[in-house]
Order: sequence, then structure tokens, then C-alpha cells
Amino acid sequence: MRLALAEVALLSVLAGVLGTHIVLRRLAFFTHGAGTAAFPGLVAAGPLGVPPALAALAAGSAFAAGFEPLTRRARLGSDAATALLLVGALGLGAALASDVFESPAGVDRLLFGSLLAVSEADLVASAAVVALALAAQARAGRAWLAAGFDGRSAALGLSTVWPDRLLTAMIALAVVVTLDAVGALLVSAVLVSPAATARLLAGRVGGLRRIAVTLALAEGVAGLWIAYQLDAPPGPVIAVIGGSGFALVALSRHLRARRMPEAA
Repeated sequence: MRLALAEVALLSVLAGVLGTHIVLRRLAFFTHGAGTAAFPGLVAAGPLGVPPALAALAAGSAFAAGFEPLTRRARLGSDAATALLLVGALGLGAALASDVFESPAGVDRLLFGSLLAVSEADLVASAAVVALALAAQARAGRAWLAAGFDGRSAALGLSTVWPDRLLTAMIALAVVVTLDAVGALLVSAVLVSPAATARLLAGRVGGLRRIAVTLALAEGVAGLWIAYQLDAPPGPVIAVIGGSGFALVALSRHLRARRMPEAA
């Protein structure tokens, strides 16, 4: 439980640092796709004797590497590029699981996560990615932020090519270290949901980032406690809490907006 709490604290930093830009840049689908695209790597990891994290990193890196040329050179929208890459990754994973490898052991756990099974090595990996994310934010955060509000930020004197590549690479790394906690299919519960909820509450980017970190930490701790009480897997519980929190905040804003004209 102590290791799980430490992992939640580290991932909450990623939820604030990267989640903010994921929401502002509308990369939520890409983030979900990067997690799901790890499927073929996870299927092949056991039979090939490759560490699952390394196999997931290779698959996620290939996904991120293919995203930038499709959006920039082929001029596809981010959703279309993500969908094309995701279909290819799922097709490859299904083919490997059904026709190539007879027993993809451990794939279920890696698809849905096991926060209570994280190790000290997982914490070290998460801490390293947090450090890289903070360094990337310090180096390219201005360009990321500008592109989040104006896709033509090159007109502002800011290069967008290498910052975009850096952002997609950092998202892929964040997805890999999130796999052990919530699994490939639920990475959005950590990297997207808190920032999306914070976007409804914050008026400034700094506030958005702080609220996202706080929400991710609170949802992770609450998810661990509820999962312990109900003997349920923490990853899905955290996902339910995050989705419910977003729905409640969105509903509250909607009701408040309807009351304001009536009061006027």
C-alpha cells in the first residue's frame, strides 16, 4: 500500500504537467491510443522474454513516431491519425495473440493494471519520467502552451516541430509508466480525467495544473481506499471516480449557467 501511494503521488505530477497540455492540445484520444497501442508489445513480451515495460515502450514509441508525420505531412487531424494508428496496433495485437503466441500470460493485468503490485523499480521508473517531464516543461512549455491556444504559433516566433515531437514522446513515456498502475486501457484515468475536470474549474493555466495534480492525488488515494474496502481492482475504481468527478463538475456548471439568466 505504501508503494502504491507513492506511485499515485508521482503519477499525479504527470497528470498536472502533461495532462494540462494533453487537454489544451486536444490530445486525449492520442493519449488513450498510445496506451491501447501498447497491446501488441504486451502480447509479445512474455513469449519473447522481453520486459513488459520495454515492449510497451517500443510499441508506444512507434505509435508516437507515426503520429507526427501523419498530422504534419499528411495533414490529417489528430483524431484521424490516432484512429489509423490505433486500428493498426489493435489488429497487430489481435493477430499476435490469436495466431502467433498461444499464451500471452499477464496481458490482462497489463491491460487493466495492478496498482497494489507496483515495485520499487516501478517507482524509480516513474520518478525518472517525472523528472524528464519537468525538464521538458521547463524547456518547451512555452511552445506547448502557445500551440494549445494557437496552432499557428510559429507566427509568434516559436518553432512547433521539435516541441510537438517532444510532447508526443513524453506522453508515450508517461503512458508506459502508468501501465503497471491502471493498465493500458485506463491511462486516461490518470493523464486526462483530472486535467479535463480541472479545465472546467480553472481560469488560468497555472491553476489548471495545480488543480489537476490535486485531483489526481485525491482520486488515486480515494480509489486505493475504496478498492481495499471492496476488494476491487484499484485501476477501474480510480477510473470510475475520475469520470464521476468530471460528470458532477460539468453538471454543476451547466445548472449554474441556467440559473444565471433566470436571476438576471
